[in-house]
Amino acid sequence: MAPATPPPKAILFDWDNTLVDSWVAIHHALEVTFTEMGHEPWTLEEVRQRVRASARDAFPEIFGGRADEASALFYEVFARDHLARLTAREGAEPALRELWDLKLYLGVVSNKTGTYLRAEAEALGWSPLFGRIVGATDAPRDKPAPDPVHMALSAAGVSPGPDVWFVGDTDIDMLCASQSGCFAVLLRPEAPEAGEFDGAEPHAHVEDFEALRALVRQSLR
Repeated sequence: MAPATPPPKAILFDWDNTLVDSWVAIHHALEVTFTEMGHEPWTLEEVRQRVRASARDAFPEIFGGRADEASALFYEVFARDHLARLTAREGAEPALRELWDLKLYLGVVSNKTGTYLRAEAEALGWSPLFGRIVGATDAPRDKPAPDPVHMALSAAGVSPGPDVWFVGDTDIDMLCASQSGCFAVLLRPEAPEAGEFDGAEPHAHVEDFEALRALVRQSLR
């Protein structure tokens, strides 16, 4: 862990399982897709554990030459019901509104397709809180590449660095933060295990949004 916590001038958030819970919708769309493609569907827990990369990056490895067909089917199913199944994570909205009140620039970097990502932010009433919401295929490369980080920060003219926090719940978020030079904050109940992040260890760990708010307040003193 870093010896000091730099005060942020910008905070970027992962979306799924960080700010919102949309795993039920993702699992359903994957279940239909896997079945149609002749694959054994993943359980909900397997989806939570395995879904990290964007479909653009992950589907060719899973479906080979049928990746485009699988992707089209997945998004057809997902588009039908993702808003109805969407829920905010506990404490997410109060935290976002406090950070916005503190005049911090907020953005989103996700591997969910940008169109659906922005529709979900709009449905939750969060769109005005974010300077830019960047999803899969919006940038030349998806997370963990640094491209979407640069895109998310460009609206504020901010460059990646230790004063930009990247908040997420998975290894790909910590790797994206590392490759971008940002301050990596792991947000999940479980503390990081030794060797879990393989050279892209989080600089800080918070169990929930109340702890994140406290960490921000402390750093700004």
